Amino acid sequence: MTPPAPHALRADALTLAYDGRRVVEGLDLEIPDGRITAVVGPNASGKSTLLRGLARLMRPEAGRVTLDGRDIRSFAPKEFARRVAVLPQQPVAPDGVLVAELVSRGRHPHRGWFGGRSSDDDRIVAEVLEATGTAELADRAVSELSGGQRQRVWIAMALAQRADIVLLDEPTSFLDVSHQLELLDLLTESNREHGTTVVMVLHELNLAARYADHLVVVDGGRIAAAGEPAAVMTAETVGAAFGLDCVVTPDPVAGSPMIVPIGRFHRA
Repeated sequence: MTPPAPHALRADALTLAYDGRRVVEGLDLEIPDGRITAVVGPNASGKSTLLRGLARLMRPEAGRVTLDGRDIRSFAPKEFARRVAVLPQQPVAPDGVLVAELVSRGRHPHRGWFGGRSSDDDRIVAEVLEATGTAELADRAVSELSGGQRQRVWIAMALAQRADIVLLDEPTSFLDVSHQLELLDLLTESNREHGTTVVMVLHELNLAARYADHLVVVDGGRIAAAGEPAAVMTAETVGAAFGLDCVVTPDPVAGSPMIVPIGRFHRA
């Protein structure tokens, strides 16, 4: 398979606000191409807002986001969607839509004026349904599914888009631990097999450190630290950003940094 063309997604002096209240201010960030980036930070730190800015779901108050040197707001919707797939935190499915139909909507940016489905579309939809463990749900209404099942279906739709960049806001929400691992393995597989650039907001620090090539710590709407997990996920960084007293030790499975909280009752 031909690898995707390299892409440069970056934010320059980006400021994002809700009703005049600045949540992200003067932020600079470059997303490593062809790698997995995890964005972490305490609640209300601006990490989901940052992702919305990168996904052009919010108009900047100042600064800009560019893709290959071009302001993302200058792309036509289909043109942008062929390059960047976006899964927001709480997507809403149309009433009565079936799983297979929803997933097939991920192919919409690749269809011509008449919107007809091709054999490639059908093949890709079948592949992602199988890969996400949702093939047996294909003929069910999305509204009938559990939260975890729905989340996997939305992931399938995003992957069906076959965009070079995938932006996901808390994709492990509603999933139990085993399905969280399955999902992150699936995103890793897409990254390794298709060269997909993955950017995801995660709450679980140890999973972020294990699966990401590049970690971004957001605190107070600014970048507190960014780089490889081993360099970023230190006791000092975690303490400063999260107010968490902890020990950082190698993960016995992956060798990545593993955060062990201390708490008030287990100090040496």
